[in-house]
Amino acid sequence: MQPLLSTQPWDEDDGFHEECGVFGVWNATDAAALTALGLHALQHRGQEASGIVALSEKGSFNAHRGLGLVGDIFGDAKVMAGLKGRSAVGHNRYATTGETALRNVQPLFADFEFGGLAVAHNGNLTNAAQLKRALVRRGCLFQSTTDSEVFVHLIAISLYSNVVDRLIDALKQVQGAYSLVALHDGALIGARDPLGVRPLVLGRFGVGEGGAYVLASETCALDIVGAEFVRDIEPGEIVIIDNDGLRSMKPFGRSQSRFCIFEYIYFARPDSVVEGTPVYETRKRIGGELARESHVAADVVVPVPDSGVPAAMGYAAEAGIPFELGIIRNHYVGRTFIEPTDQIRHLGVKLKHSANRPMIEGRRVILVDDSIVRGTTSKKIVEMVRQAGAKEVHMRISSPPTTHSCFYGIDTPEREKLLAANHDVEEMARIIGADSLAFISLDGMYRALGRPGRDAANPGYCDACFTGDYAIPLTDLTGHPERAPALLAANGQ
Repeated sequence: MQPLLSTQPWDEDDGFHEECGVFGVWNATDAAALTALGLHALQHRGQEASGIVALSEKGSFNAHRGLGLVGDIFGDAKVMAGLKGRSAVGHNRYATTGETALRNVQPLFADFEFGGLAVAHNGNLTNAAQLKRALVRRGCLFQSTTDSEVFVHLIAISLYSNVVDRLIDALKQVQGAYSLVALHDGALIGARDPLGVRPLVLGRFGVGEGGAYVLASETCALDIVGAEFVRDIEPGEIVIIDNDGLRSMKPFGRSQSRFCIFEYIYFARPDSVVEGTPVYETRKRIGGELARESHVAADVVVPVPDSGVPAAMGYAAEAGIPFELGIIRNHYVGRTFIEPTDQIRHLGVKLKHSANRPMIEGRRVILVDDSIVRGTTSKKIVEMVRQAGAKEVHMRISSPPTTHSCFYGIDTPEREKLLAANHDVEEMARIIGADSLAFISLDGMYRALGRPGRDAANPGYCDACFTGDYAIPLTDLTGHPERAPALLAANGQ
């Protein structure tokens, strides 16, 4: 009997999952190759699938999409040879709506009377189900189950004559969090939602009329291709890049920024600069604040790698306790080619993390991690550290308790599956087997970001996963306000 292909990691699916990554380049030699490099730098934002659409110098569009990692999809010279051109857009996918299937891999492409258009989108549309039903009633045929296709159909039915006005018309009808890049034969376009929940940055190669522009989800993607960071695309801003240069539009009016605070905690790569703030240094400050709030006597501070490393460094420095890599991560764990038994699945966490016994045995250990979602991974990590001989295990978390689901482009479980939504901290400590458990406070997290605390009237960040303060409306199929779980089901998650 042939082994079955498993699309799940061996360890249980526990934790936040990165949204998606977008990248676009205008007027650069080997644009598709640069896009592949940019997507490689953004691999942490999506590992299920990747795609590139390139615009040739003759004005034709060529595309290649695949399931898997960027290096596997675009590592073939023949594939890249078919993507010649000086402009391209690309996308890494982690499914937040729609199943993992080739038809859902972006960038999406369509031919219009004004020419071809490729769209790559990071985020989630909270009124996608309502819009899709209305579009289907008008005769639109959907080729995918991703909410991103709503953009394409709204552009198609718009009565405006040019692509930019059509895109603005479409964006004014959607609700949700998004950053997107779009490519047609006349321009590269970038846009952020009015609250700026999802990130998008602008970079440039060279100067003058021959300069090439880059749009990307994070600055780390600019670094890998050698582009100079210019600025963040602002909330509600649309930038149009063509042979005449760059112009900016803000068609949505002014609104308070609600950038996703979890970008600082986990999602963004540590070497990125997000909204003018270095991610690595921010995570260290969060760790220091956590140590001030929840000090405990211990012999060693150990991060849960990789995301817990900077916060653990900050915690150790503030607490005056040695920092050690007491857990080693195996970076080469991918998808499995067999369906593991329950017994093997239980051991799956050891494929990803291994205890470094000499750093743990006989010691009181502080474990630092970025979050607890379901708690299954935390429980296994604590158990593994105890088996390595730890005298005590104290868990410290560099984010507040996750009590609500995200509907703005992050894959999170339903609220009833969130450990912190159903148990207090003492109960959670017992469940995961830790001697003590503490989270950074909401105000402490804001202090680490340079604010005196959380201003409820103007938080400045989206922190709905901690507070339930959903800044963007959640609607049902009819457009009426709806409970979040119903929206999740309507969007097929």
